[in-house]
Formats: sequence, structure tokens, C-alpha cells
Amino acid sequence: MLNTYFRVIVGFMVLLSVVLTVYVNPNWMWFTVFIGLNLIQSAFTKWCLLETILMKLGVKKEDGSCSSC
Repeated sequence: MLNTYFRVIVGFMVLLSVVLTVYVNPNWMWFTVFIGLNLIQSAFTKWCLLETILMKLGVKKEDGSCSSC
């Protein structure tokens, strides 16, 4: 379940940043860069802030599936 929530939230944030970049201000592209850098960072450190937040909200990790971050 954690993996599903994670993918939906990150996907929404990327799409939101693209829409804001096109219709509001090109500087919103930095939001997309921030998301990408956080994904890369989490691959190396095995720590993801969004995963920590979701787990504190009561979302359970899946058993036997790959990690979301």
C-alpha cells in the first residue's frame, strides 16, 4: 500500500509542477528538479521523507514487494 500511495503522490507532484511551469511561471520547474533530486538521494541513502510521513500516518509497508524509495 505504501508503494501505491508513494507513486500517486510523487506522480501528482510532478504533473502539478509541469502545469505550474507552463501556466504560472517557468521557475516552478525547480520543484520538479527538487523531486528528482530527492528520489536520487533516497536511492543512495535508503531514506525517504515521504515514506516516513506516510508511515506515521498509518500506511503499512507491503510484504515481499520492492521498497517505494
